[in-house]
Amino acid sequence: MIRLKAKGFTLIELMIVVAIIGILAAIAIPRFAQMLEKSREGSTKGNLGSIKSAASIYYGDTQGTWPSTLESMSIYGFSRYLDNLSSVKVTGAFVAGATSPAGNLVTMTIMSSVPTGSGTGWLYDSNFGSVYVNSTVRDSKSLPYSFYGFE
Repeated sequence: MIRLKAKGFTLIELMIVVAIIGILAAIAIPRFAQMLEKSREGSTKGNLGSIKSAASIYYGDTQGTWPSTLESMSIYGFSRYLDNLSSVKVTGAFVAGATSPAGNLVTMTIMSSVPTGSGTGWLYDSNFGSVYVNSTVRDSKSLPYSFYGFE
């Protein structure tokens, strides 16, 4: 009797491959989530830079007056300098149980007040043209979100 050589994988070989894929997935998925949050941090910093640049151009065009609000829609208002107010993208994922500051709500502040808690959206001081992320929750580098643009 001639025996043909069997081709294929054994059950043990398949189980080892599945175990290796499982280990790689267990490592990769959390790293992917961290990369997503870091990209949100970069996006928030970019949005903040755009808002600050638009406010500075407004300040120059109006000969020393900061915009009274970032949401003004009049023809001579701030909307001429910034088409739309981009939102805060960060979610506070690096701090367990933290309130997410994501959103595009603009809170007005008085004379050089800075964020002191875990608010949402932007904080704007029209006396000095300062714009902050309205949250002191810390990011991936343990830097408070409110420091963005000032570090």
